[in-house]
Amino acid sequence: MRLDQKTENSLEQNSKTLEPNQFEELLDSIYSKQFRDLHKYGGKKVAEEFINELFDILFAGYFSEKTYKDLTEVGDAFSLFFLKSKKIISPYLILNGKKKTDQNMEADQVISELKVALPKVYAMIWQDAEAAYQGDPAAESIQEVILAYSGFYAIAVHRIAHILYQLGIPIFPRMISGFAHEKTGIDIHPGAKIGSSFFMDHGTGIVIGGTTEIANNVKIYQGVTLGAISVSKELANVKRHPTIEENVVIYSGATILGGKTIIGKNSVIGGNAWVTGSVAPFSIVYQTNEIRVRNSQESPPSGADFVI
Repeated sequence: MRLDQKTENSLEQNSKTLEPNQFEELLDSIYSKQFRDLHKYGGKKVAEEFINELFDILFAGYFSEKTYKDLTEVGDAFSLFFLKSKKIISPYLILNGKKKTDQNMEADQVISELKVALPKVYAMIWQDAEAAYQGDPAAESIQEVILAYSGFYAIAVHRIAHILYQLGIPIFPRMISGFAHEKTGIDIHPGAKIGSSFFMDHGTGIVIGGTTEIANNVKIYQGVTLGAISVSKELANVKRHPTIEENVVIYSGATILGGKTIIGKNSVIGGNAWVTGSVAPFSIVYQTNEIRVRNSQESPPSGADFVI
């Protein structure tokens, strides 16, 4: 593909003004900033592999063609997964300040805690699938939800990432949530606490901050932000994101901000609403639009003549 003349001229001009040592400085910068321990951590792909292999077991026949003929095969699959997971997670524990002598002991403890947490989390994931099926008239079956709903996939991945985040594993839970974000367009920090029967309808563009707390039976639509009013680094260990009580519905494009903001139970937050303060239970919050019919001879207001 040939560049247009303007672009070629611009590149030629830039090349003429580039000092000889500038490119060498770039090479030096790349060399000094490279992740030299990549062979230890495996890079971003290990998060994808971790989730894919776990979901092949949890959702046998859904995320791959793999199925099991008896309980022994399921148990064997888990044993292999836990063995591989220990190798994946173990290097990240060094980043947590653990001495190398304690690394294996810590990894064994993490795997043990993961085993304890999985039964409850697995049940919650299926409750999420049921909530999506019951909450969306277009859903024809729970199988369809599991196979086709990005919101279901995002919350399922989040529940696994949240376990690892609670166990204090650095970086890796964020890598898992980042993988789900790339795959679904839904950004959930692994620190967010989310109750059962959670449904994200359509899902695209939803952002849920790390100190958000969401109770049971909450439904939110695409483009919702549960965020912070301030992003100051000094507030890193302070609750910055809202609390959503049970049975709340939040419609598309709504923005709810602040660590002291509580959306009371059984409330409805309308589309594109901007909320920075608490809302009492059983409230309805909506943005009002003004409609005025203008005279046919009246000129359009400034800014009304636009092209998309």
